[in-house]
Amino acid sequence: MKEIDFLPEWYKSGIKRQVGYRTQVIGLGGVLVIMIVWNFVTNHSISKAKAEVEQRKAIQADAESVSREFAEIKSEVTALQKKVRSMEEMDSKIDVANVLAEISFLIDDNIVLSRVEFDAERFVDEQGGKASRHAAAAGAAGRSFAGKGTLPLGDVRFRVVIKGIASDASDIADLICKLEESPYFFLVYPSFSRNKKMNVGTGKDFQVSEFEIGCYLANYREN
Repeated sequence: MKEIDFLPEWYKSGIKRQVGYRTQVIGLGGVLVIMIVWNFVTNHSISKAKAEVEQRKAIQADAESVSREFAEIKSEVTALQKKVRSMEEMDSKIDVANVLAEISFLIDDNIVLSRVEFDAERFVDEQGGKASRHAAAAGAAGRSFAGKGTLPLGDVRFRVVIKGIASDASDIADLICKLEESPYFFLVYPSFSRNKKMNVGTGKDFQVSEFEIGCYLANYREN
């Protein structure tokens, strides 16, 4: 049996076109949905990236601030270290007033000092192998510094040279014993002792003993 199609061709073509339009509309709608989702995801990623960039900028700014503060503190520490080294060099590690007071205490009425010298000797260095010296002089009474010398800086040991006159040689020997017993001095040695005639204005010469004694201050320790 033969089927007869009574639908016209224009009707069939219209239906096909409608199906094609629907398919295109559905496809475009899907593409649009994908674009909207992609745009949302992209915007979210960009916002998140911007937030991370701003956060990193803040962290970088804080790090730069901390770095500047650290550099300033380091500079201040360096300056303070220089001041400390300068102060350490300026410290001769000797209490002159106490030393002179000890010498005055040890000297009796039969001895008159003419000069007290503090001869500062630097310890032997590694390069030159020599100890440098610099002298500072004390007044005749042994109480205050006078003269051209000034105390050197740094780690030094002091050799004390005591010059004067005594009424008798035994007074010089007693002074040497007192210096040896004193905790302020060690390595006491007499440099010289000689008789000398002295005129005090009465027309009569007196026999005295001129002397020089050397020793070291006991303010350091050799390793």
